[in-house]
Amino acid sequence: MVLVALGTLTVQGQDQSFKVGEFNFKTPSGWKWISGETGMRKAQLAFTDEKTAEKAEVVFYHFGAGQGGTAKANVDRWLGQFQEPREKLNAKVEPKKIGNGQVTFVQAEGTYLSGMPGGPKTAVPNAKLHGAIVDGADGNVFIRMTGPKSVVEKAASAFTQMVEAPLKQ
Repeated sequence: MVLVALGTLTVQGQDQSFKVGEFNFKTPSGWKWISGETGMRKAQLAFTDEKTAEKAEVVFYHFGAGQGGTAKANVDRWLGQFQEPREKLNAKVEPKKIGNGQVTFVQAEGTYLSGMPGGPKTAVPNAKLHGAIVDGADGNVFIRMTGPKSVVEKAASAFTQMVEAPLKQ
């Protein structure tokens, strides 16, 4: 077996696993590793719809213990990244206990305003956000998937399984 370490990514055969904070995640089958640790982004993946070639981007953030804000503050910030007001986003916020852990799942759909904080924004209509905030002893892990609504919906089940798996171990 070949084992190669690439930043926070470890590749074992076809399996791609990586650590963010205290949690070990596994890349879902068919998803692509985009980059390793770069600044605030600790991992980045992409899911591509084979029929349309459209992509959803999945980004993992970890800032350390006591950093990055509360789950509520991040949910509010994520929902604020849409052009429409919150009441028109079909937003869902679901805290969920898994094993000994806690995850807050977030969903919203509408016109996503893509871009760096404080920088110019690009309006992306018919977009969806599927996010998760995983409570961790050494700081929360923030995971956000964004892209065309249809693509994010196709990837949602694999996303949820990827987020929940480390908490079930």
